[in-house]
Amino acid sequence: MGAGARSAPLRLVCLPYAGGTPSVYRNWAAHLGDDVHVVPVLLPGRGLRAKEAPYTAMGALVTDLTDALIEHGLVDDYALFGHSMGALLAYEVARELRDRGLPEPAHLFVSGSKAPHLYGDRRDHTLSDAELRQLVRDLGGLGADDTIGGSYLERRLPVLRADLTVCETYRWAPRRPLNCPMTAFSATRDPIAPAHEMEAWRVHTRGSLLRHHVEGDHFFLNGASRPYLLREIRAELARHLDHRRGRRPDRPL
Repeated sequence: MGAGARSAPLRLVCLPYAGGTPSVYRNWAAHLGDDVHVVPVLLPGRGLRAKEAPYTAMGALVTDLTDALIEHGLVDDYALFGHSMGALLAYEVARELRDRGLPEPAHLFVSGSKAPHLYGDRRDHTLSDAELRQLVRDLGGLGADDTIGGSYLERRLPVLRADLTVCETYRWAPRRPLNCPMTAFSATRDPIAPAHEMEAWRVHTRGSLLRHHVEGDHFFLNGASRPYLLREIRAELARHLDHRRGRRPDRPL
């Protein structure tokens, strides 16, 4: 995150899945237009922050990430996107910003994550290393595009386990729903976030909820459905910008 994010009218802050890095959002900017600045978040334990201990509790992670977003001036006109763990984190950050009296996101995009109140039924962070490797394979994380892949997965196991601990020890605390519009993406072969559990996000906003069910596994945002995902994100952000500028969206003749 840096000062360059102020150059575009709207920032899209992107949060990674468990064990993931900002590289998953590489080239997103080219698909979202000049009016959107993509801000991938680098969490501790990976990349240039590899020597920092990863978080194992949602509360501390949300507090520190919210502080960082404020410090970098990223909460004036912004949207949030998160996949899997990132979706849960994006939701909690939006609530934290709201509770601090700051604006909610212009749009909250949640992908590959069941609704927050449904968490608490998995214990994947307690699996052995071998079982954790197999879980990643079963979810499609070692696909043809090498989503996590090979020796890299071996190095990422401690971070993956820490991230899973964040998610699986999380317990939703009831608070009033957000007011921002939301879009939820699910995939046909994703056992982690089936369509009906993505639909359950609806109770967490007083705004609209758009649902998209695409072809793919848990890592569908890296697969053939990626162009569709990016088109829908771009369209929703364009609607927000048009509304802010007082323009009516284009309509077909």
